[in-house]
Amino acid sequence: MATNYDLRSVEPLGRPSPKGEYPEVQKSDSDAFFDIDLRRVWAAIRRNIIAIVAILVAAIALGILVTLLMRPMYIASARVLIEQQADSIIEDAETQAVMPAQETQRFLQTQVDVIRSRSLAQRVVEAENLAESEEFYAAQGVDLPQEEDLAGSGYSGSRGLARLREDTAIDMVQEGLRTELPVDSRLVSIRFESGDPRVAAEMANSIAANYIESNLARKFDSSAYAREFLAQQLGDARDKLEQSERDLNTYSRAAGLIRISGQGVNADQETTLSVTNQALEQLNIAASTATAERIAAENAWRNVANQPIMSIPQVLQNPAFSTLIRERAVAEAELAQERTRHLDDHPNVQALEAQLARLDGQVQQTGQAIKNSVRLSYESARDREQEIQGQVGEIRDAALDEQDRGVQYNVLKRVAETDRGLYNTLLTRFNELNATAGATSNNISMVDEAETPREPSSPNAIINMMVALLGGMLFAGGFVFLREQFDDVLRTPEDVERKLGLPLLGLIPKTLSEKPAEDLADPKSPVSEAYQSLVTNLRYSTGEGIPRTLTVTSAQAGEGKTTTSGKLALEFAQLGRNTLLIDADLRRPTLHRKLENTKQEGFTTVLAGENRIEDVVVQSGVPNLSYMTALPMPPDPAALLGTTRFDDLMHSLTQRYDCVVFDAPPMLGLSDAPTLAAHTDAVLVVVDASSGHRGAVKAALRRLEMVNANVIGAILTKFNPRNVSGEYSYYGSDYYTYETSGERD
Repeated sequence: MATNYDLRSVEPLGRPSPKGEYPEVQKSDSDAFFDIDLRRVWAAIRRNIIAIVAILVAAIALGILVTLLMRPMYIASARVLIEQQADSIIEDAETQAVMPAQETQRFLQTQVDVIRSRSLAQRVVEAENLAESEEFYAAQGVDLPQEEDLAGSGYSGSRGLARLREDTAIDMVQEGLRTELPVDSRLVSIRFESGDPRVAAEMANSIAANYIESNLARKFDSSAYAREFLAQQLGDARDKLEQSERDLNTYSRAAGLIRISGQGVNADQETTLSVTNQALEQLNIAASTATAERIAAENAWRNVANQPIMSIPQVLQNPAFSTLIRERAVAEAELAQERTRHLDDHPNVQALEAQLARLDGQVQQTGQAIKNSVRLSYESARDREQEIQGQVGEIRDAALDEQDRGVQYNVLKRVAETDRGLYNTLLTRFNELNATAGATSNNISMVDEAETPREPSSPNAIINMMVALLGGMLFAGGFVFLREQFDDVLRTPEDVERKLGLPLLGLIPKTLSEKPAEDLADPKSPVSEAYQSLVTNLRYSTGEGIPRTLTVTSAQAGEGKTTTSGKLALEFAQLGRNTLLIDADLRRPTLHRKLENTKQEGFTTVLAGENRIEDVVVQSGVPNLSYMTALPMPPDPAALLGTTRFDDLMHSLTQRYDCVVFDAPPMLGLSDAPTLAAHTDAVLVVVDASSGHRGAVKAALRRLEMVNANVIGAILTKFNPRNVSGEYSYYGSDYYTYETSGERD
């Protein structure tokens, strides 16, 4: 036979702690996190099943209504390929840096953000003239802004309407744009949602095309600042070069220096042409030549100056002198021949002698002339050398003066060359930037153009129903959760101990029997066993065992206190204790209805002093059990209970009976029950598991505490395991076949 009391309710028997609370079993955070009682959840669902079903039906109906009212929308999709680096058109052109592999995803996400940017949407609006397109506005379900819409819009001026339409069109483009970047892919889907399928396809293609064009423009504009800066620097360098060249020309003109362009490999260089330097160079050469000639002439003269004419090589080598020598030799031969034939005075001999003398004179004269010519050549070379040496000295002085002037010329020349080098460098870099500004093939290309969709993408009835059902379930779950959180009904033993701070002495099940009195009379019924367990707990509730005087009360009427007090009195009597059950509810008494004499006077007359105890006590027919009714009902029960006779009555009752059970009235803000509780040894609070509220019970307990009543515990009546968690399933299915005794209070 299954018992119906919880062993945990036996342990904290006796008086509560000073704060009116009893210790609870502590659980660790991990146990509390995983301790989800699904049966408790199911019980909460069963309690709120009507509300849950209503919420789900309303959610589905709302989903159907929304689906029917939704405007059909179409989505067209274009796909573009985004590469990290494009091929260079110009060799060695630094058009785009190579990205590391770990930056790929960030780069692709950045490109997706560019597609979603407002600047690209504005570019599309301007390219397609969407600000003035009534077809586009109609496809997006928006009215074209008019003049009357400017009021309160913040747009004013002559272009206020144009700017309002442009901003509205940009917002609509951004709202209709969808992008998708699959994982491990460089293909980005550009989608556009519109009420017109043709507009959706055109917009998707336009966004993709403008994105590709903007990417090229951005690449070209990326070097705009550098080109602008270089252009400014190039202008400054050109001005400096012109000024330095002008200064150099001015100085070279003043210094008599002439600049000439280089030739051959030095064509890009300039040299200085100096008349003085060239003249000095030529005179040095001439002086060297004159010196050499003078030395040669001087040596030739010294060799022949003291030599006879006939031994001078120059004379002997002279053709005229040789001719004269030959003629003289012929004349001498003829003279010698004539002398052989004639005497010296012979005319022929004399003629030949005269001829020979003339030839000797000519030979001597010619030889001397040749010798003099050698001397004259020496003197001429000497004079010429001296003259050239004088000119060299003059030119050397002039060259030294010119060299002094060349120092400043070289300074100006170096400045000009430096300016020219800087200008050439800047010009080269500027030309490179201009050439490479757009010299990279686009790293973004169109893969799939958007086609006009044939079927609308929304509304999707299945998805809408699923969303509506899910939303309804979430709302229903939140509703049940909040309702359970704010629900202060005491349904379980844990609720009694946790919310009231009282030990649970008994747990009385709710039954469905049509004759609850028979169940109470049957000692083996679950209800009787539950009360037997209650009696067992009461035996250990105080140090003296079962309290001699016990008040049974509740926070409100109809919670089962009359049935409980009657059953407890019966159980006490069956234990061999002389027990008296007093109906102490002076406002709505019920005990007299169970007696043969329904007008039997009792408790009221004793308190009023009209009858003695033995005169009003009625034997129940059960050994050791007596009854005392509450009749007649007094006009002022509170005043009657507050008399001094009540203390005498309590003393007399404890002298006559082992146990006195008071069936007290509910608290209900009255003073009857607290007065009774203050004069008894113990108080037992009855709580209805189906309607007992924490607030009412706590208020009743506070009133009992004010009169220092000894509340030993509580019992939970009308307990239905199906409404709570599954840990109470051990009560068995028999509990569902019984019903409480049908008490009204």
